[in-house]
Amino acid sequence: MKNIAILVPKGAILGSIEGPRQVLSEVNKFLQNTGKPALFRIQLVGLTEQVKVAGGLYTVYTDALLSDAEKPDLIIIPALDGDLAAAMELNRDFIPWIVEQHRAGAEVGSLCVGAFLLASTGLLDGRQCATHWMAANHFRRMFPEVQLVQDRIITDEQGLYSSGGAFSYLNLILYLIEKYAGRDVAVFMSKAFQIDIDRRSQSPFTIFSGQKEHEDEPIKAAQEYIEKNFQEKITVDTLADRLALSRRNLERRFKKATGNSIIEYMQRVKIEAAKMSLETSKENVNEVMYQVGYTDVKAFRSVFKRITGLSPVQYRSRYQRVMPV
Repeated sequence: MKNIAILVPKGAILGSIEGPRQVLSEVNKFLQNTGKPALFRIQLVGLTEQVKVAGGLYTVYTDALLSDAEKPDLIIIPALDGDLAAAMELNRDFIPWIVEQHRAGAEVGSLCVGAFLLASTGLLDGRQCATHWMAANHFRRMFPEVQLVQDRIITDEQGLYSSGGAFSYLNLILYLIEKYAGRDVAVFMSKAFQIDIDRRSQSPFTIFSGQKEHEDEPIKAAQEYIEKNFQEKITVDTLADRLALSRRNLERRFKKATGNSIIEYMQRVKIEAAKMSLETSKENVNEVMYQVGYTDVKAFRSVFKRITGLSPVQYRSRYQRVMPV
């Protein structure tokens, strides 16, 4: 029997508490229906007996407080709601308990922006972590010592797990079910809950909006110039000359401020424009490619797939808003 502690932080997102509880409970029912014993003992663990979640709209009644919770084999940290810094302050008393339980052998998994609470423990320092792509820049600023992998849905760092954004936490739950109960049970759960079990990237869902939440004004000017002139051939040297900076200084400051190299930033701006065109226009892929400043079909397709996880044709098929004639 695996003891699962689903934490109930103050202000948590209700779905990321109830979702794992429901799927893991269904595993127990499935096993019992096939003549096998239940695998999971699930407890909702909180700092208080009653916890307001979802902006105070709901109250969750916990099964146990930290002080009397059974020793967990797995701790699940759900997503937090609202201001993440404030939410972490409200829930800081979870941190020493998580660290203590992990040192005693418990595994720990964070769902979506629950990664902020997990990272606050220091357990992720020097390790990979995923979170919602919309919170990526905020996460990097708060936890520069953690290696954020923005495109991933699941990370597994020797008993420390994390998931990408929103409902992709279900993929991590399936991953853990496969680990504890086997592939057959995980596949059945994926069918029962209609989850794509082998999805590993959140890149197709990412919207690139630039990283301008920094104070380096020349770098902001460089970003704005790239975004306004992405159809043109812009080189790093011409950009450095325009800003009266050395190439080396510009590249160093740009990477520090945005998390991307200049070339990566240019590519992301171009691909974001291409995505919008593929979603809303009837132009063919080559026409879209030329519009965003690419002339090499192979290079365009390669960069597009690396950033989005899909080919341009696959992306259009999935997201186009214009009905085909």
